[in-house]
Amino acid sequence: MTVYGFHASHEQVPPADLLQAVVHAEQAGFTAAMCSDHFSPWSARQGESGFAWSWLGAALQATDRVPFGVVNAPGQRYHPAIVAQAVGSLASMYPGRFWAALGSGEASNEHITGGGWPRKDVRNARLRECVDVIRALLRGEEVSHDGLVTVDRARLWTRPETVPPLVGAACSEATAAWCAEWADGLITVNAPRETLLGIADAYRSAGGRGPLTLQVHLSWAPGEEEAAALAHDQWRTNVHAPPASWDLDTPDLFDTVSEHVTVEQVARTVNISSDLSRHAAWLQEYADLGFDAVMLHHVGREQRAFLDAFGAKVLPQLDVTRPQPATAEAYR
Repeated sequence: MTVYGFHASHEQVPPADLLQAVVHAEQAGFTAAMCSDHFSPWSARQGESGFAWSWLGAALQATDRVPFGVVNAPGQRYHPAIVAQAVGSLASMYPGRFWAALGSGEASNEHITGGGWPRKDVRNARLRECVDVIRALLRGEEVSHDGLVTVDRARLWTRPETVPPLVGAACSEATAAWCAEWADGLITVNAPRETLLGIADAYRSAGGRGPLTLQVHLSWAPGEEEAAALAHDQWRTNVHAPPASWDLDTPDLFDTVSEHVTVEQVARTVNISSDLSRHAAWLQEYADLGFDAVMLHHVGREQRAFLDAFGAKVLPQLDVTRPQPATAEAYR
């Protein structure tokens, strides 16, 4: 059985509309949710970028049972002590319903601090320091640290009774294997079957524990041409593999380098179809690959028709389950 959740894209949908969407997703039968954490969108056409942490508090309050996750990059735009405080407060208010995935980030969000954009190996080292700081704070320790990040006598005065999971975010086998050293689970994004199998195997072979989560980009509309046009309009700036996706630092740059991207290229990273049975088959394939949770991101800015259609016609074709409690202990 697999968890099928709703991905809330802050880059595309205003926060109030996104709040309505996640409430509707729970009513439609989705059993989990997650959101992005961006300072800017990938394209001027997407046109939004609400603050994830404000929205998460509202979303957890507005829904009944679904757990929420967020993909966060501590170390530059966010000090790790502030991330720990945010994680700890949400987990204390909503025990068992919140988890955070931690990654090394993208320049498009982090450049706003005015600091230099480090090499990938430095960003990974910085992330690992942040993970250790966040875990220690969530355990109740007073933390001082001098390294790629600096912490002076930090202590969390409000902490959850159970520590929430800190999940690793990876798009390559090398990063997945590295995440196995510290993560309570792994999240990646949809890619060709062999790539996904390699990432999952690298994580498990390196001793990685906890659930495997996949974020899936999809485009659905009643007509095939409409579904393709929607995907091309909203997600053609997201076809670029690392290091381009890590290092381009403004929506204007993403739009410029994506000017000649075709629908066929978008279809390599977005599941595009007007056929709901085809979408159900794709989602079942991800479950068959061993993913414990599949988070659905409809790349359109309007979400209600997608949620209604998938709730009525796609989820009933799948073996949907509810997730285990979102605690580090349960994930192990």
